[in-house]
Amino acid sequence: MNNLESFGSWLAEHPMATSIGKYLLWVGLIIFLMVVLRRLFQKKLPDTSLRYKSQKGTEIIGYLLIIVISISFFTGNIKDLGLAIGLLTAGITITLQELILSIAGSFYIFFVGVYKPGDRIQMHGIKGDVIDIDSMYTTMMEIGEWVSSDNYSGRLVKLSNAFVFKGPVYNYSQDFPFVWDEFDIPIRYGSDIELAKRLIIDIATDLLSEYVEKSRAQWKEVVHKYYIENAEVDPSIAITMTDNWIKFNLRYIVDYKKRRITKHKLNELICKKIWETDGKVQLGSATFEIVKIPVIETGPRNKTSDQ
Repeated sequence: MNNLESFGSWLAEHPMATSIGKYLLWVGLIIFLMVVLRRLFQKKLPDTSLRYKSQKGTEIIGYLLIIVISISFFTGNIKDLGLAIGLLTAGITITLQELILSIAGSFYIFFVGVYKPGDRIQMHGIKGDVIDIDSMYTTMMEIGEWVSSDNYSGRLVKLSNAFVFKGPVYNYSQDFPFVWDEFDIPIRYGSDIELAKRLIIDIATDLLSEYVEKSRAQWKEVVHKYYIENAEVDPSIAITMTDNWIKFNLRYIVDYKKRRITKHKLNELICKKIWETDGKVQLGSATFEIVKIPVIETGPRNKTSDQ
């Protein structure tokens, strides 16, 4: 007890030693927190880039705080740590903003319902089916890239949840799991145009009847939920005359996961029906008209002498 009283009396007589002790205590505490946070980020953050940035950010904030405390100590304001705490909070917010936005994005995704596992979305230029959403990342099975149409590429893509705040999120399946698709059919000039129109519309109507009925019912719900006008979901044709053929543009509605197979079936059936018209309807192809063939001289030229 006497030793403690003697130590207390000594500290009272030497205020500078007390200040130095407090200063060293704060510096030690900051270094300890830096080490703990670095190890925590190393274990909890799976993404290498984000882990590296978080660890570097922790170091910068820690050293910045040590500098602020050192300045306060040498200027005699060691007791006023409000500024240091404020700078620490601001530094964490700025340096770790990607981590904070990712966590905030996960809450936004779940509570607002931006998308859910099973939805097909396009975000940050990447399209795919959502297969998992955690506190920081959205995992998608990628679609497209080096494969055509809406086929899986085989790559799993992890996107930060922060991207829901940084750009548009396209959802192919939420509320209305159908999309409009179209393709062109070249019909030769001189074909029976009315027969061609009737043939194409009949095939599309018969093949797409299930999609049309389901989409019509769901579109009514979309109209009630959002500020949007009613839409035409029946197959339709737009005709355009070109230099080589009459272009029939077939527009139709289809399940967002069956675009490729539906387009294949439509092309196959339409092509078969056109062949069965015995030439009344013919598919167009590029044609070229040769106006004049130049004469090319290959023999020796006759030379005439001056008279």
